[in-house]
Amino acid sequence: MKLLIITAIADFDKDIKKMLKQASVKTFTYKEVKGFNDTSEESIDSNWFGSEINENESILYYAFVKKENVDLLFELVNDFNKKQESLSTIYVAVLNIEKSN
Repeated sequence: MKLLIITAIADFDKDIKKMLKQASVKTFTYKEVKGFNDTSEESIDSNWFGSEINENESILYYAFVKKENVDLLFELVNDFNKKQESLSTIYVAVLNIEKSN
């Protein structure tokens, strides 16, 4: 069993749900969250938002999945990210579960 964690901007919500379904992840939890980006070290001229602190509408998913479903989901997310023209991508992390009930 693995713990799958996904974060992305809220605009990708439908895409993520579609990928989860394709990877046979039938049960998951998600929550709308505020994404935060500290660009204080960037030049204001190169910063699209024109400020040092940026927040965006984001979404956080987590699910306990079978290990055989993880690789397909990573492939789907990587393919999706390669096609993006924006700087935003979907981030996925997987953690081993040593024990669960």
